[in-house]
Amino acid sequence: MEVILREAVEKLGHPGDVVTVSPGFGRNYLLPRGIAYEATPGNLKRIAQEKGRLEAAENTRRDAAQELANKLEPISLTFSARVGEDGKLFGSVTSGDIAQQLEAQGVHIEKRMIDLHEPIRALGVYKVPIKLHADVKAEIKVWVIKG
Repeated sequence: MEVILREAVEKLGHPGDVVTVSPGFGRNYLLPRGIAYEATPGNLKRIAQEKGRLEAAENTRRDAAQELANKLEPISLTFSARVGEDGKLFGSVTSGDIAQQLEAQGVHIEKRMIDLHEPIRALGVYKVPIKLHADVKAEIKVWVIKG
């Protein structure tokens, strides 16, 4: 299935690009969310007219994400947790916990943007990546200490 992207999608393309995707991904994700149009001749003409506006909007989103990344870089979060004898936590530190603590510091980040592949289950210092935009990523330090 061919679609025309309206927004940047990681590992897929930038606004105005005509890309081939699987029918399910296009029909169930890209089209309902307004991220892409179906690649019909009429839509190809419309996207050609819209391309300048889409690129300007994308640049604005990228700049806002970069500004937020610069604000996030110096942030260091500390979690105190109960620990067993071998240094493993009772429980874990999840992306939801990190998002909650960032919110307490006045930075609104959705937990799905935090790229924590699996919850943190041991003491230590971790660099946690945050995907703010398809082209912009930030890293924050997360300290897990004995509490």
